[in-house]
Order: sequence, then structure tokens, then C-alpha cells
Amino acid sequence: MDIGKRKEQFNVAYVHAMAAQAGLNPSHPQVDDDSIDIQLQGKGFPGLRRNPMVQLQLKCTSQDVVSGGVIKFPLPRKNYDDLRGSDVICPRYLVVLLVPEEHERWVEHHSAHMSLHNTCYWLSLKDYPSTTNTTTVTVDIPLAQRLTTTSLRHLLTLASNGESA
Repeated sequence: MDIGKRKEQFNVAYVHAMAAQAGLNPSHPQVDDDSIDIQLQGKGFPGLRRNPMVQLQLKCTSQDVVSGGVIKFPLPRKNYDDLRGSDVICPRYLVVLLVPEEHERWVEHHSAHMSLHNTCYWLSLKDYPSTTNTTTVTVDIPLAQRLTTTSLRHLLTLASNGESA
């Protein structure tokens, strides 16, 4: 399997692991024509709506993209446009997983546990402006917006109230 597909599969597994811990139900669109790789749905969240859902565009990189407290991520223009705006039923987020260059370091096995490396971050593009860029748009993802089990549950809580981050 080429390295791009490995990154894609590792990213899905990483998000699935957090979703399992958070008690969220992951699903995947049959066709990815709207820049959505995975949907996470919850049950039992307080709020206006039962069974809130968020949609995620997953990206994984081993490049050095961290600068000045943000990830400077070059997002394809199509993904940028698909994730922008508030005229969607479910909140949409870009999720970027940073991994070591050597794929052998993505997973470590220990006698009592296994660890996944490295860290994942999220960004809402709902209020981002249109662009004249034709190929990519570099977005800044604050390192404070780390995707964790707790932050996933927070995004679902917002969705249950008809809100997004």
C-alpha cells in the first residue's frame, strides 16, 4: 500500500479509536463527493436535537507544518469550498493528523498497551471567505484545537444545540 493510503487508513483508525472511547457512532458516506470522510453521531446529548452528528474531512501529514502556534495546512480548494459556509445540516470540520515521517513510529506496542502517534487537530471553516486561489488554500489550525475524546464530545454537544464551533 502506498504511503498516502497508509496515512488515510491510519487517520480513520485514529478517529475511530477516539469515537469508540467517546461513545460515538462513526459512519462513512458511500461516495466522497462532498469532502466528508467520516460522520460521527451521538446519542443522549443534552440539547435541542436528539442524535447530533458532525462531519469530518480527514487529512494526515508527516510534513513539518507547525509554525508559531498553528498548523499551516495547504488544503485543496475543493475541500476548502465544501467545508465553508453554514448552510449545511451538520457542522463540518477539517481534521488534520500529524504523524512521524517513518510509518514504523505511528504505532508503538508495549507490554501493557499500544500507543498511536502523534496528534490530531480540528478547524471549522464555516465563516471563512471565498477565495480566488485555484489549487490550495493554506489554513491556520491553532494547536489549542487538539482533537481529543473530550473535544469530540464538545463538538457533538454544540451540534445537539444547533451550533458549531
